[in-house]
Amino acid sequence: MKQESQLSRLGLFDARVPRYTSYPTAPHFSPAVGASQFENWIRAIPAGSSISLYMHVPFCRRLCWFCACRTQGTQSDDPVIAYSEVLLAELRMLKDRLAPGVTLSRLHWGGGTPTLMPADMMRRVAGAVFDAVPMGPGAEFSVEIDPNEIDDARMDALAESGLNRASIGVQDFDPEIQKVIGRDQSYEITKRAVEMIRDRGVASLNADILYGLPHQTTGKISESVQKLLSLSPDRVALYGYAHVPWMARRQTMIPSEHLPTPQERLELFETARKLFVADRYEEIGIDHFALPTDGLSTAQQAGKLRRNFQGYTDDLAPVLVGMGASSISRFPQGFAQNASATSAHTGAIRDGRFSTARGHEFTAEDKLRSRLIEALMCDFRIDTAEILRDFDISRARLMQMFADAAKQFEDMVTITDDGLSVPEKGRPLTRMIARAFDAYDLSKTGHSSAI
Repeated sequence: MKQESQLSRLGLFDARVPRYTSYPTAPHFSPAVGASQFENWIRAIPAGSSISLYMHVPFCRRLCWFCACRTQGTQSDDPVIAYSEVLLAELRMLKDRLAPGVTLSRLHWGGGTPTLMPADMMRRVAGAVFDAVPMGPGAEFSVEIDPNEIDDARMDALAESGLNRASIGVQDFDPEIQKVIGRDQSYEITKRAVEMIRDRGVASLNADILYGLPHQTTGKISESVQKLLSLSPDRVALYGYAHVPWMARRQTMIPSEHLPTPQERLELFETARKLFVADRYEEIGIDHFALPTDGLSTAQQAGKLRRNFQGYTDDLAPVLVGMGASSISRFPQGFAQNASATSAHTGAIRDGRFSTARGHEFTAEDKLRSRLIEALMCDFRIDTAEILRDFDISRARLMQMFADAAKQFEDMVTITDDGLSVPEKGRPLTRMIARAFDAYDLSKTGHSSAI
C-alpha cells in the first residue's frame, strides 16, 4: 500500500503518456516528408545490408471494438485480393529501387487480419517479398494469425513460404469480456490454431493479452493467463487496453463505466505479471515476457533489446520498411508513413508512386533523445559512457538532463556517474520518466493511461 500511495502521489494513476514505440511519436509526423524522401531513403540503403520489412493488411472479417488499429471490415475476399495485388505492385517498386544484395532480417505481416488472404495469394505475396528482398541468415518471418480466420490450406501456405514465428491475439478468454469488446474467440478455437502452428514445425509463438478491459477482475485475468500458459507461448505481450474513443470511434461501443480504475489496472497487471514470472517467463521491458530460450531474453541479457512499432524486438537492422496502407518506415534519416486510407494508398501505387503522406526527418537532438528513451524503456537504465561515446553531448549537459528528469520522481530514479537507472519499485513510472526526456509538446496529442 505504501508503494501504491507513492505511485499515486507521483501521478501514475492520472497521467496519459505515449507508449514510446517511436520518438518522436506519430502525432508529431508532418507532411514535410513525402514520397520523394521515402524513395531517396530507400535508394540510400547500402548494398549488401540487412533490413526489416513490415507489411500491413488492413482488413478484418469483423471489427473488434477494443482495437485502435487502422482496419476496415469486409465480408468478401474481393477487397483483400485487390489489395494484395497492390502489395505485389508496391513490392516490385521497392525491388527496383533497392541496391544489390540487400537481405531481410525480419519480415512481419500485420493488420488487420493477414490470414484473410487466400492460400494461393499468400504464396504469391511471400514469393514477391523474397524476390525483392531475400531472407538473410537467421531471419524471422512472422505473421499475425487470427484463430477465427485460419485453416489447413492457409496454414500450409504460410509454413511452406517460410513462416518461423507466429503471433496470435488472445486479449481475454472470458466470454462476458469477449462479448463486451466485440471479440468472440474461445479457448478451444485458439488451442486448435496453436496446434496447427506447432504441427507444421513453426518454432516460435507470440501471444498478446490485455489488462484493463471492462468487467475484468483479478480472478478473471488469472484464469485467462493460466489458459494462455497452457498453450506454452514463447513470448507474451501484456498490453494495457488503451481506451481512446476520440481516436478510435468503434471504442464508443465499449461501456466506459465498466472499465477498471487506474488502481485496479495496476492490480490486474501485477496479478498477470506474477503468474508469468512464476511460470519461468523472464520480464522484458515494461510489458513483455519471454522464455529464457527466446530471442527477447537473449537480447535483453546482451544489452541489445530494442523497441519499435511492434513493441520490443531483438532486431538490430537499421532500416524498417513499411509496405501497405498506413505502414510506417524507419530509416537512419527519419520516419515515413504511407497514406492511411486504403483508397489513397492504392491510387498512389497504381500510379507508380509511393504513397508516403507524412513523416519526420531526424535532427541530432531527436537521435539523442530517442536513444535515451529507448534505453529507459528497454533496460530501465541509461549508460553515461554509451551516450557520451555515440552522441555529441557533454557530460555536464547529460547529467543536467538526468537531474531534470529525476527531480519529480523522488527515490524512483537513481543517478550516479555511470548513468540513470529506475529501481524495480519505480518501473510502473517508466513511461512517465521517459516523457521527461521528450522535447515535443504533448499537450496537443491524446495518449493512453500511464498504467
